[in-house]
Amino acid sequence: MFALAIWDDKRRHLLLARDRLGKKPLFYYSTPKLFAFASEAKALFRIPEIVPQVDTEGFPAFFLYGYVPTPGTLYRGIRKLSPGHLLQVDSDGEVRTEEYWELPVRSNSESSRPSAAEACARVRELVTAAVRRRLVADVPLGAFLSGGIDSSIVVGVMSQLMHERVRTFSIGFAVDRRFDETSYARLASKRFGTLHTEFIVEPSSVDLVERLVWHHDGPFADSSAIPTYLLSRLAREHVTVALSGDGGDELFAGYLRFYATLLSEGLPAWMRHAAHKLFSSLPEWGHNRNPFFRLKKFAGSASLPFIERFSRWIAVFYEDLPRLLPGCQENGRAPAPIALLEPCLQRSEGVSPLTRLLYLNLKTYLLDDLLVKMDRCSMAHALEVRSPFLDRDLMEYVFTLPDPMKLRWGQTKVMLRKAFADLVPQEILRRGKMGFGVPLRAWFTTELRDYIRDMLLAPDARLRGYLDRGYVRQLCEDHISGRADHSHRLWTLLTFEVWLRQLPRLKTLPEAGDVLFPSESVTMR
Repeated sequence: MFALAIWDDKRRHLLLARDRLGKKPLFYYSTPKLFAFASEAKALFRIPEIVPQVDTEGFPAFFLYGYVPTPGTLYRGIRKLSPGHLLQVDSDGEVRTEEYWELPVRSNSESSRPSAAEACARVRELVTAAVRRRLVADVPLGAFLSGGIDSSIVVGVMSQLMHERVRTFSIGFAVDRRFDETSYARLASKRFGTLHTEFIVEPSSVDLVERLVWHHDGPFADSSAIPTYLLSRLAREHVTVALSGDGGDELFAGYLRFYATLLSEGLPAWMRHAAHKLFSSLPEWGHNRNPFFRLKKFAGSASLPFIERFSRWIAVFYEDLPRLLPGCQENGRAPAPIALLEPCLQRSEGVSPLTRLLYLNLKTYLLDDLLVKMDRCSMAHALEVRSPFLDRDLMEYVFTLPDPMKLRWGQTKVMLRKAFADLVPQEILRRGKMGFGVPLRAWFTTELRDYIRDMLLAPDARLRGYLDRGYVRQLCEDHISGRADHSHRLWTLLTFEVWLRQLPRLKTLPEAGDVLFPSESVTMR
């Protein structure tokens, strides 16, 4: 993982490069008279000529996906260098970009497919090698342990390769145990004999939102940044490097939305349209992990074209995006940001629908959500996080495996489960994906109810200049009353409001050593 710059003084030539997947950030600003780059967007505002201005053209994409797809940002004139790319600036000011790596995405013939036994052995070999490479360190090293399959495999392999006990860290929630995986983390810890530490997050931890927006260089829709930030901070008290299970879902089709999209693809068009008509008229009810909630979301997407179906499944706002952003409506549906996926779609033509989804997910959600969250939250505490599942050799091999080795009859990560069946406890292998979620629904209807109202509905709320205030009020009231679970949308709006309030401060960054935010309290067990 890297973002680097090399200046050739003799040739007056600048070379920038970003790692293959985009684990590390690299922002730049380019005009005929000025070229500037930095690892944080806000660092560029130290330059007098660069003023922090909102780029409203990125709003539809942000409120659709929860992030602005690379290379875009929400700052006018500031771009992100795409992963796997070089950027060169010549002495005459000419700027050129060049791709140096791309994930090989191709269809496999039956004759080229490995047997299940061969694939199983190779996956285990590559995962083990990936973990071994990431154990090279001259500082204390540990691992994040969620209790899911991916992190349990990483910790299990670490315990076989290391001469000392592995230090592991996990996090849970006191308010809603549906979001708490600590019991499974303890089970894995006991199996592998780790030195295990747990942390419990209380609703007061959402006070971190200003700090998180600052480190993220803008608003973001992924509320799991809260536990990621706290876990990184508290793990840093014990270790300097931590391994994580990030990437396992992206490689081995671990998300429910992959199965849901493919399942709907196999239904007759009339059935998909009937399901959409039936469920779209029903009110939203229950929390976002409720089976009815997921069924409504599945049925509501069923009548859409393949990629739009997948986009709606993961969207923050979709049909109601024109209500939130007046004037952005396009044919009564989601606006132009769908077109931002077109390069990924063109590159993945001719492969299976699942491979296409995996590739698209890797180039969007992994790049602009998961990797951003992990990098900002960990580096805020000078903690280096390494991800064995995002190893180049492993990724290039797994993407050549046939679909049934990843997803079959609703079972995810088929080959990964088989490859490590003797290592990981069966209780963990058999469980479904829980996800690193946050009980925002409960928080926003109890302890943080007034906080949400004060931030989003205040007469001086900055978002009133961009969003429909009536619709924002409706979302708040529907959620607080229990008529619907809008926690994901409200979190997105909250980080957007905080970012707008921080914008004027970006030209006057604090000097090193200044206290930017007061320290927050965290309940620890």
